[in-house]
Amino acid sequence: MIYFDEGARADLERIFEFNFERDPASALEHIEKILDAVGVLARHPEIGRDAGDTPPLRELVISHGSSGYIALYEHSRVQNVVRVVAIRHQREAGYKGK
Repeated sequence: MIYFDEGARADLERIFEFNFERDPASALEHIEKILDAVGVLARHPEIGRDAGDTPPLRELVISHGSSGYIALYEHSRVQNVVRVVAIRHQREAGYKGK
């Protein structure tokens, strides 16, 4: 099961609004790309890289065009749940809610 924290849901909304202002026709495509990539975590929760000094958090790199997004998440093996904590564009410095 995949669960999006409130912060991650806010990030999705922020990403949609940013892209909608730039190109309304492709704004939803960005969100769909992120959701599709995060969906892979249901089957392969350990594919993300270690998030460094914040264990047990991991980062999933999501390619999109010449850049993409990064989803910060945690996997509970006991509960078999992936909790997405935050999402950001690869060119952003840090996560908004972190």
